[in-house]
Amino acid sequence: MTLVSQLGLFQLLLVGAGLWLAATITRHLLNRTAHGTKLNGPPRDSWLFGFSRQIALSLDTGLQFQEWAAKYGPVFDIPVALGKRRLILSDPKAVNHFYSMERSVYIKSQVTRDVIANLFGRGLLWAEGESHKRQRKALTPAFSNAAIRRLTSVFYDSAYKLKLYWEASIDNTADGAIIDVEHWMNRVALDSIGIAGFSHDFRSLDGEYSAVAAAFDSLTFEGGSVLSNFLFILLVGAQLSFLAHLPTERNRIMGNLRRTISDIADDLLEKTRREKRTHVTDESADRSVIGLLLKAEDGDSELHMNETEVIAQVNVLLLAGYETTSISLTWALIELARMPEKQAKLRDELIQHGTTDPTWDQLVSALPYLDAVVLEILRLHPPVDQTPREAIVDDVIPLGEPITTASGEVVDSIAVTRGTQVTVSISCMNKSEVLWGPTAKEFKPERWLTLDAEPLRAREIQGHRHLITFLDGPRTCLGKSFALAEFKAALFVLVRNFTFEFPDGPETAIGTHRGIIPRPKVAGQPAANVPMKVRRAE
Repeated sequence: MTLVSQLGLFQLLLVGAGLWLAATITRHLLNRTAHGTKLNGPPRDSWLFGFSRQIALSLDTGLQFQEWAAKYGPVFDIPVALGKRRLILSDPKAVNHFYSMERSVYIKSQVTRDVIANLFGRGLLWAEGESHKRQRKALTPAFSNAAIRRLTSVFYDSAYKLKLYWEASIDNTADGAIIDVEHWMNRVALDSIGIAGFSHDFRSLDGEYSAVAAAFDSLTFEGGSVLSNFLFILLVGAQLSFLAHLPTERNRIMGNLRRTISDIADDLLEKTRREKRTHVTDESADRSVIGLLLKAEDGDSELHMNETEVIAQVNVLLLAGYETTSISLTWALIELARMPEKQAKLRDELIQHGTTDPTWDQLVSALPYLDAVVLEILRLHPPVDQTPREAIVDDVIPLGEPITTASGEVVDSIAVTRGTQVTVSISCMNKSEVLWGPTAKEFKPERWLTLDAEPLRAREIQGHRHLITFLDGPRTCLGKSFALAEFKAALFVLVRNFTFEFPDGPETAIGTHRGIIPRPKVAGQPAANVPMKVRRAE
């Protein structure tokens, strides 16, 4: 018997043992949680998988959840792997309660934390309870309004550097240049987070090799072996923590990414340590993300972080600054290329602003259509599409509208027992016609100009501008203002100076590339590529 076949047999035996153990535990949990409110939901078509396959492998579960919400009500449950069930919330009052009770009632499950630890280490994204409060407090000054005002010029600098390269390409063509805009959005986002967050210029806009970009770009879950996908479905659906530690194909990919990014983070930290020892850094660097991390690393600090925590923060911030921002910028250019009239409307507003770049305060309040476009992108294309949590104590969730339970009783609250898996579908909420009206699935920035006067149920949501893209409550996105300023500054420069269209017309089909966060791509492209014809704006 070959080593490969031995390993395959070992893995199958391990999976079998795990399934037996999980079934035993499941029976215990079902008996223990029998007193929660019994809800309606789609019937189980498989004891082994339930709907875990769709949840684990889908790029956007929002549309499916909307169909179920329309049929079973805004709070329902779905069958998942090994006979378990998961509670799905799309009622605004219930969702507001859910986010307000993070830390104390609804926390990341052990499986979710294991996956995060595999990818990034045990930092802010992984932490819960007092550890989360301590780490968040240490980093908060780097994302204050004063800090963002100081950093806005960095975002403009990166965007104008990109502008120079594009103009050079366009000047060498007769009718605009074909440019892979996603490739360049990656570069502008990476250089911005490098300088603003870590006082380091990756120089990816100048064409220098970036180990960060290479690491994230190499992470793809396209295809995958049958066994790897099978184990991942059970990991997500049945919450079997031990599966996160097996040497599966997916776990190896995530582990390789963590090691690569951690090496980069260590280099960035050591560079800053040397500069501090030689007094090269200035006071503003001490208030940057990396400056605050080094301060927290000091053993005498009230908000002390150990080296493992510090490295993990850099890993997560590189992801947030590179992946999420570049994806949002790419989606903005895609939607504007699909609707040239909205692109022209935005450009008119940006030109009318004058010849100087907007300050941070003006980006916040003086450019309403730019604000509307950005919010509409974040509504339609949230980088993360759901918030899965686990109840660590019993709870009662209030509802904004009554529902009918599985027993036929009409209730305005539901009982949730300890151990219940609870999920808020961000994509479902953001695109719900019940909340946003009949045009909910359309790119319509104008909705934000009249939202306060419209009788829409979306206004019941307490998240940022009635969106939960940045989550809400004690775990709301710490870098929200940073991300919005970077997004708006880059879009201001690009749309003001260039026009964007698809070579094959506005009906060009857009697909999805499966990476650490799903990325848009033009259908048929081999990877996350979005080629557009780019011209100078007249």
